[in-house]
Amino acid sequence: MPDKTISNKMEAFYRTHAYLVEHTNAPVRRALMDEIDWNDRLIGIKGTRGVGKTTFLLQYAKEKFGTDRSCLFINMNNFYFSDHSIVDFAYEFHRRGGKVLLIDQVFKHPGWSQELRTCHDRFPKLKIVFTGSSVMRLKEENAELRDIVKSYNLRGFSFREYLNLMTGNNFPAYSLEEILSDHEHIAKTILSKTHPTTYLQDYLHHGFYPFFLEKRNFSENLLKTMNMMIEVDILLIKQIELKYLHKIKRLLYKLAVDGPQAPNVSQLAADIETSRATVMNYIKYLADARLINMIFPAGEDFPKKPSKIMLHNSNLMYSIYPVKVEDQDLLDTFFVNTLWKDHKVNKGDKNSTFIVDDVMPFKICPEGTKIKNNPGVTYILHKAELGRGNLIPLWLLGFLY
Repeated sequence: MPDKTISNKMEAFYRTHAYLVEHTNAPVRRALMDEIDWNDRLIGIKGTRGVGKTTFLLQYAKEKFGTDRSCLFINMNNFYFSDHSIVDFAYEFHRRGGKVLLIDQVFKHPGWSQELRTCHDRFPKLKIVFTGSSVMRLKEENAELRDIVKSYNLRGFSFREYLNLMTGNNFPAYSLEEILSDHEHIAKTILSKTHPTTYLQDYLHHGFYPFFLEKRNFSENLLKTMNMMIEVDILLIKQIELKYLHKIKRLLYKLAVDGPQAPNVSQLAADIETSRATVMNYIKYLADARLINMIFPAGEDFPKKPSKIMLHNSNLMYSIYPVKVEDQDLLDTFFVNTLWKDHKVNKGDKNSTFIVDDVMPFKICPEGTKIKNNPGVTYILHKAELGRGNLIPLWLLGFLY
């Protein structure tokens, strides 16, 4: 392609970048911003559709570079990349003094992983940060990137992030160990400034996905996002034919209607007219897309059958099947979702709802639960503002990230 054409196109990308950075106003500074080692040369940021990956990239550009041309944001949705390679673009950007290339939705570009490898090897002074779907298996399925990419997950808002946004506070996150050992002191510190229980139900309904801030109907927006997760993130990335789309959607709906329980794989296979093996594969894809979570007995994992399937977060419960949102299911879903980031959650025994990290039993207690206190179990209380001993308010677990 003639140099003049490249030059004109590059100018258009710079202008778009400047406009996007100037108009980016992230409502909450995500904790992941400080967890990433930005010195690495190839960084992948995965996450569920709708959690704010694009905003995260632009916020990074704004914080570190402003409109400095050494950093450039590009999106693989741009039709330019249907006829041009990432490598050629990176070469031109690098030649112009570019140092950090931010690539959004990289998986939409054919051969993206090999091209990123080529960029990494050919341009040692260029850093590339890219976003991708949670369905992507960066290291397991892309051998060319395994030894060079650092992968991170951007999650939806935690209850802490949501509360900070709603109240104007800047509460820090706490580890599970800190909460277990010092929850009364931590809770009192927070309660001196706000009453978290006032905001918890709204968070459970619509606080996980940042787009609740947009002036659109949240449930309709979430349903649209969920359809995109299946149609693009699962079908495109997993190379599934479009004719099977309705089977995956029907499976998700049936899992939502059934509520958190062990799946009857044979019945589900009959319902969606496919094999048991295909049902299990679809369940795994739905879990990879962060639409569901699978809970296994201790010591077991996929491809074994999970002991319970639950929706990935409580917002999904209200959007898919709002006529049947039970308190126990809602609280269990919140607990698993907030623990999932840094901990392993398995099915509990007769005295507990879940076992965390193989050794910590937790029992999730809706309001009005009669507790026969077992000192070896941690009880999570729904509407309590303050706990004591091994009784901890549910809202405080929303401060894990």
